[in-house]
Amino acid sequence: HVQLVESGGGSVQAGGSLRLSCEAPKYLYTGYCMAWFRQAPGKEREKVANIRTGSGLTPYYADSVRDRFTISQDNPNGTLILQMDSLTPEDTALYYCAAGLNGDRWASCRTGAYRYWGQGTQVTVS
Repeated sequence: HVQLVESGGGSVQAGGSLRLSCEAPKYLYTGYCMAWFRQAPGKEREKVANIRTGSGLTPYYADSVRDRFTISQDNPNGTLILQMDSLTPEDTALYYCAAGLNGDRWASCRTGAYRYWGQGTQVTVS
């Protein structure tokens, strides 16, 4: 059983910052797709950003968060991080960590279907 645990959510005023963390089994920290998704009430889930862990490849960002959010891995333990700056009320959502792909592990992190999901952490911007 693969468990992903998000932390770091909370309430913040517009313009503020939050840092989300996702702890996962260590094998996922090298060579696997990991991503952050979010879902606001009444809206579909959307991908915020993804990364292939340990690869050094350029991450993917949704247009809505590019230049404000940064996905990375914490050194030295590899924990997945989402640094969120210049937050707006439109960023209010439940944020999920996801990892691993169904099927081909080496498929595109951007388009592949993620296999493992965390329970989510709430981000509220007012």
